[in-house]
This record gives sequence, structure tokens and C-alpha cells, in this order.
Amino acid sequence: MATNLPDPPRPGSRRSRASRRLLSVTAAAMALATAALPSAAAGADEGSGNTLTVGVSQPVDSLSPFLAQRLISTSLFRLNYDFLTNYDPATNEPIPGLAESWETSDDGLTWTFQIRDDAQWSDGEPLTADDIAWTYTTMMEDDAAATANGNFVANFESATATDDTTLEIVLSEPQATMLALDIPIVPRHVWEDVEDFGEFNNDQDFPIVGSGPFTITGYEPNQSVTLEANDDYWRDPPQFDRVVFTTMPEQDAQVEALRSGEVSLISGLTPAQADALGNEDGITVNNATGKRFQAFTINPGAETQDGEAFGDGHPALQDRVLRQAIMRAIDKDEIVENVYGGYAEPAEGYIPARYPDYAWAPEGDQRLDFDVDAANDMLDDAGYEMGDDGVRTSPDGDRLELRFHVHNDRPDYVSIGQVLTERLAAIGIEIDNQTVDPGVLSDALHSGEYDLIMTGWSVNPDPDYVLGIHTCDALPEEPGTMRSDAYFCNEEYDELYAEQLAAYDDPRARAEIVKDMQAILYEEAVVNVLTYSNTLEAYRSDQISSIQVQPDPGGNIWGQDGHWSFTSATPAGAGAGAGSGPSTGVIAGVAAVVVVAVAGGAFYFWRRSKTSEDRE
Repeated sequence: MATNLPDPPRPGSRRSRASRRLLSVTAAAMALATAALPSAAAGADEGSGNTLTVGVSQPVDSLSPFLAQRLISTSLFRLNYDFLTNYDPATNEPIPGLAESWETSDDGLTWTFQIRDDAQWSDGEPLTADDIAWTYTTMMEDDAAATANGNFVANFESATATDDTTLEIVLSEPQATMLALDIPIVPRHVWEDVEDFGEFNNDQDFPIVGSGPFTITGYEPNQSVTLEANDDYWRDPPQFDRVVFTTMPEQDAQVEALRSGEVSLISGLTPAQADALGNEDGITVNNATGKRFQAFTINPGAETQDGEAFGDGHPALQDRVLRQAIMRAIDKDEIVENVYGGYAEPAEGYIPARYPDYAWAPEGDQRLDFDVDAANDMLDDAGYEMGDDGVRTSPDGDRLELRFHVHNDRPDYVSIGQVLTERLAAIGIEIDNQTVDPGVLSDALHSGEYDLIMTGWSVNPDPDYVLGIHTCDALPEEPGTMRSDAYFCNEEYDELYAEQLAAYDDPRARAEIVKDMQAILYEEAVVNVLTYSNTLEAYRSDQISSIQVQPDPGGNIWGQDGHWSFTSATPAGAGAGAGSGPSTGVIAGVAAVVVVAVAGGAFYFWRRSKTSEDRE
């Protein structure tokens, strides 16, 4: 899915002063950050031969960091590749990664990163600033290489290695995400001969050369991915020698595999599964605050960046009054209780409450609270006449029968689809509930042939990415290619996006702008968040004696912004003191060597047809 990502408009003028203002990462701060990270040296020998097996529902979409967007793939990359900076496992604050320190010019346009000299690629070649500069430049110059993460470099003028340990990035306008560039760094000597970044999936030669704490050594499409510990990693090496991600599309199958000891860790549990597993010996359930939101988008009329209309979305959905009335007919508390069993929060703003600096909620008359009478009044006043069959007709004479595309592999989404079908009937909207394979849903999204569609995103500590997917630049250049999940384009929103990105030196001002952006999304009612569901996961405490959550306390294990869960995990029997990093207190059990059993069931695999629910 090649996507051209032109620079978004960014208001403001450059300042002329060239003096440099140090954004220091002092030796003391670095020592603190390093001390906060898991240390595995004490238990490495005792854990020899141990394998940590993870049951996952998604298959990998691509092993190319330039293309992949699914959570499973981006999580693998955090193990196989290093990043310029990382996120603290306890606080989610930026900490050194490949960059040991950094400074910026007074005008915020030039950033200079000092790159550590003790990192190397898994094939023994040194990792230098040139690898980082080449990765970023490739994304700047090649549309296909920008598919997954091009928004991070869209504002770059240049990325240059002035020597082996110095990286200089020059920006068109100041950019607040310079310490949150979630881009895996790839080895230039491996990748520079790739002829087509849009076609190269990086899945032919193993082990895959990387620089992270693990190395991808095996891949069976739709079945499993195997990673081996990188003993030469510049941080302390992991205590588990091996991590295997086993594809098990059915959640019930994952639960049974955990019970039998076939897998060590699973996530995405239903409330009933979490409650049942919490009462079983040898299993620990982790109930984490949600970093994902669950939502649905409304087709306001699919268009390309050039304004070419396509698809067959219901024309009445172009009316904001109708979209807002739909939101007023939905009881989010009902979804929290009946779908998630209380393991969720009703959502209003686009950013989960887990990130309090950016979280937003509407106030006063701005609120679109659950009120069926008010929703019906809105539609009456706007000329949507109720028919004898209980279904309204738009002022243009179009019957309000809407297709609702729902993932059939997500029990919670299936239940939400049923709730919305019932609730919208109360305001005269008939729902054709199309609970379908994710591939069918994705095809409908990219062709613009839907009315309502379920979605969900994981939100990183820096919200820029999930905000950027709703800029006008995220619209497709031509039908079938897009990096968003909604055909949303709003000039005021785009201006605010540029302003928040430029507010690199004023976090409070940036947070207020981000809240204003969420207000626009809420009012326009194209992108409609419903809940922030808790992350419910479980692991064998007789296989894993301790493991790091993020943030700490209350955070998740799977889908972290970093690799801390897998690099901190202490094999049972390795000793309580084996891992000296900050890990959650869990039940230590008897030693066990995990038997790796790969699920052989086939799962429909696609790369170019991805939905946002698949993405990080």
C-alpha cells in the first residue's frame, strides 16, 4: 500500500537565531534510566534453554518495518530492532535508546543526536549514525518506504550522519515528536539493495539482521514467529533464550493452550475468561488500564486527496445532524457493563484516560450524551420523517437503512454491533449488521463501500500518530490506498495538527491544542469512540516468575511501547532476585521448560488490505 505523504501545512515562521539550546540528558539521568531497566545477567545461566511462548490472534502482515502496521508486527519489531529513543517502562517518558543524548537549536529546526558507540547489528557489523540517517532518508524519498511510519519524517528536510556517532536532523518546522520517533532502525548494508520497498516483505533470509534484544530466526506464515535472545545486545540480554509467537485466531483456543501450558502468555481476554482464569492455580491475570479505544467510524462520503468521490456510502451520512443523532442514541455505559463486564471506561475523547495530559471530555452543551428523545427531536427538526415501518427517510427521500461492518473475530465487537443495531432502531435507523471476516471489512473500507464500520487503535504515549491519521493528507491518493480508517478531512483540524506538532518547547500548550483537536472529532461525529477497554491478559506463573508491565503500576504486558515485558521476564526457577529491574510482583512457581507447539490452523492472510484494528 504505497502512500505518498506530502508535508502538511505548518504555520509559523522560522526564527533566525542559530545558537543551540541543550536539551540535556545528564549522566545522572541516564544512570537512573538504565537502573530502571531490567537486568538479566544474574539469571541468564539458570534460565538456559527456556522458551516463552505467546498465543496471538493476528498473523503478521509483513516483516518489513517500512510496511507493517499490525500490532503483532510492530511488537516484533520492538524486539528485533532498536529505536532512536525509547519509553521508560514505568512512566512512559522518553529515555535514551540508540541516542545517548540530544540537543536542539533555538529555533527548534536542527536536532543533533549523539549515537551510542556500543551497539551492533546481529551479524556483527557496527551500528552507526549512518544506518539511522539512511532509514529516515529512505522513508523521506520513497513513498512505499513511508507506508507504515511516514508521518514521522514528513516534516524532515534532511537526516545526515556527520560522523559514526552523530546524527543531525533538519526540520521544515519545529516538531514535538522528535523524542518519540517510533521508527525501527534498519541496517543499511542489508536494505540498500532492496529494489521495491512496497513489495519486499523481509521474510526470505533468516536470521533477520537487527539490533534489538532478540533476533527473528524463523517464520511460518499464519503460524508462528521465533526469536532468539541477542546475547550481544548493549543492554543486559534477556533471561529467556527464546520467544515464540504462535498464531491462534480463536481466543478460546488460546485460553485452553494457556491452561495446558502450551503457551506462556495470552492477551485480549474476555471478562468471563479473565474471571475464570483468575481462579486457577499456576495462572496470573493482569488487568491493565486500556491503551486502546474501541470505536466506529461513519462514512461521510469517501474522497481522494484530490476530491474525487468514490464508494457508495449512504448520502444522508454527510449530514452532521444525523451523525450526532446516531451518537446520542448510543448508551456507552450499557456497552461497558454488558459487553465488557465493567472492565472498561466509557470513552468521550480520542485519547484514553491512561494519558491524563492529553485526555479530554466534552462539557456543557457540547456533550452528545445518551438521550433517545433528544436524538429523535434532532432528526424530526432536520426533516427526517418516520415511516410506518419505524424507519426514517432523509429529506432527499433516502430510506435510513445503514450497513454496519463488524469484525467477526472480535467477540466484543460482535456484541457492540448487536447493541448498536438495537439502539439505532429506536431513532428510526435500520441497521444491516454485516459481521464479516476482517478481510471483507477491510475491502469495504478501502473501496468506500460501507456506512458504519468498527475500528480501534492503540495509542502511544505521544498521540501524534493517531491524530495524524485523520488529517487530509491521510486520505487516499486514489481509491484503495489510505492510512486512516475514516474519510475525514477538516481544515481547522489540519491547522491545529500543525500547531501541536510545532509546539515542541511548550508541552502544556501542545496538550491544549490536542484537546481542541479531539473536540473537533467529537463534534463532527465521523470518528466515534465508545470505550477504553481494559487490557485483560494472563500468563503461566509456573513458567514466568516475574514480568514488567508498562506503565508501572497498572500497565499492560502485551503491546508495550518498548520491549520491557520480554526482556524483563524471569523464568520460573531462575530465582526471585534474578531480575533486578522493576517488575510486577507475581506468584513464583516451579521451574518449567515450555513446550513449543505451533498451531497449524490456516488463517486468511493479507498484506495490502489492512484495517485500523490490525494496526498498532
